[in-house]
Amino acid sequence: MKRYCIRNALLVNEGKSFNGSLFMREGRIERIFRSEEAVKVPKGTVELDATGKILIPGVIDDQVHFREPGLTHKGDIASESKAAVAGGVTSFMDMPNTLPQTLTQSLLEEKYARAAKVSVANYSFYLGAANDNLEEILLTDPRKVCGIKIFMGASTGNMLVDDPRALEGIFSQSPMLLAVHCEDETIIRRNAAAFRSTYGEDVPVQFHPAIRSAEACFKSSSRAVELAKKFNARLHILHLSTRDELSLFENTTPRIRKKITSEVCVHHLVFCDADYTNLGNRIKWNPAIKTEEDRNALIYAVKNGTIDMVATDHAPHTLEEKGNTYFKAPSGGPLIQHSLSIMLEFYRMDMLSLEMIVDRMCHAPADIFKIAERGYLREGYYADLVLVDLNKPWTVGPDNILYKCRWSPFEGKTFRAKVTHTFVNGNLVFENDRLPDAPPGMRLLFNR
Repeated sequence: MKRYCIRNALLVNEGKSFNGSLFMREGRIERIFRSEEAVKVPKGTVELDATGKILIPGVIDDQVHFREPGLTHKGDIASESKAAVAGGVTSFMDMPNTLPQTLTQSLLEEKYARAAKVSVANYSFYLGAANDNLEEILLTDPRKVCGIKIFMGASTGNMLVDDPRALEGIFSQSPMLLAVHCEDETIIRRNAAAFRSTYGEDVPVQFHPAIRSAEACFKSSSRAVELAKKFNARLHILHLSTRDELSLFENTTPRIRKKITSEVCVHHLVFCDADYTNLGNRIKWNPAIKTEEDRNALIYAVKNGTIDMVATDHAPHTLEEKGNTYFKAPSGGPLIQHSLSIMLEFYRMDMLSLEMIVDRMCHAPADIFKIAERGYLREGYYADLVLVDLNKPWTVGPDNILYKCRWSPFEGKTFRAKVTHTFVNGNLVFENDRLPDAPPGMRLLFNR
């Protein structure tokens, strides 16, 4: 394994930024030097001059759908992990709504075995919850699996857990972090029936946030919080999309001690309902992108810490699938290659600091999931690192999109910051638009 020294970077870590250098050896960060310190490294070390660039921990994305097994015409672990590292994401946690659905320990371990062969990034996989698999949930090893995924609202894959007794069993007995998709299915079905009565199957996508409404989100999120408080469960609510849901969370308890945490995804911070006119089904997600007021409230909640972390819900589909009529077009879209660049635009607009972005995308996932030895620039931690040039504009287009589905809702968008280098476990896996040969990433472990 090569030794690397990154010199003269601006290191952004743990609420501070300082000029310095970093030396890595045998997959770990061995030494961090401040600019005033003499940098001495062993002979044969590969040195990178990072003058004018920032060095941050690798981004950790807790919510992706890499589509393997069974849906690999949309994406797969190999293709989407390459897109991840190109965007500065060094670790991911993949969802269970594949074919077959990941509802048993044996199917879960098959995913891990596959990732160990083909994933460029580090990885973990959720076990899915169902109305009848509590025994499998209780077999899950908290040290080796990121969490249990509960759909309290049907989405792609239709893994709805709607039996109150099943929910109470999971919340009361599972020792694991429970990651929950919250939308009330009764409200959604009622709304869908009302729009079908007017438009038939050709409902304009602009009505997506009226069908999968703020009311549906708030009712379901409230129920999840109620269950978590009743049974003292460890709850993590995924992809918040409304202003009203923010009242369920607080920012006074230190994050590491919170029993109830939350996440927002980049598309809910960037788009609002006005964008359906131009982008249509390309920005059809569940939960739906909603109003400008909702978007602004979510951005402010990221800033003040009411929302703990930022992720993607990366969920590729083909353009052919997205071209269907409203009810037939699947929800979700590809995002992981562009999430860090998107967030750095908020820095360029003076809306979020670099330290805040690193906290919400790198430190927070490590804290919330108790990931071992990742998420920070610390001596002894794994060398999951990202170099970013904040002044290197680039435009998203077919020639640089790495998703297997080959499209992005950001096509034609020019970002002002670009990832130039990504290291996973001390291996250089992305360098100036190239993907050098590198060994696979590692299974994430958790301090639980």
